[in-house]
Amino acid sequence: MEIRSTDREGFRLVYGKCYPVLVKICYHITYDMDVAEDLVQEAFERFYLKNMGFPSEDDAKYWLIRVAKNLALNHVRRSKREGAMVDKVKAAAVTKPSAGHDGERLLMEGETVKEVRAAIKALPENLRMVIILKEYGHLDYKAIGRVLGISEGNVKIRVHRARKKLEESLSGDEGYVY
Repeated sequence: MEIRSTDREGFRLVYGKCYPVLVKICYHITYDMDVAEDLVQEAFERFYLKNMGFPSEDDAKYWLIRVAKNLALNHVRRSKREGAMVDKVKAAAVTKPSAGHDGERLLMEGETVKEVRAAIKALPENLRMVIILKEYGHLDYKAIGRVLGISEGNVKIRVHRARKKLEESLSGDEGYVY
């Protein structure tokens, strides 16, 4: 079924099917839900304004994933440039930890999430993108290959290497990537 980006029904169909996946992908690149949602909205705006035709829903989905991924990566790069000043301001501010019933458990979970995020962030971009698309976008190898413009075999190799590097950087702890 051909999808036209400016067709009301086609747009609704693609939006309903792709929005949650795009938000997950953008979130796990930016680690900011508000930013992720804004970037996804911008991707859909571009989708509509391009007035493009797609042979199938999947082709529209892969185009949107590429656009959203690139918007998120550009946002992160821009934020890094602007981040030096923000880090100085944050370092000057002193905050006290709040007490809670399960404070230790929450602290440990928070630290684990921070460690995983840092390990993913430390991966080279080609490995980081396949692991984000696989684990957070829930895409299969073939779909990831189409999004990134590489072969399915190359995707499998990159996912394997990314998981290996994550395992090494997380001190050999096995587990599901958050």
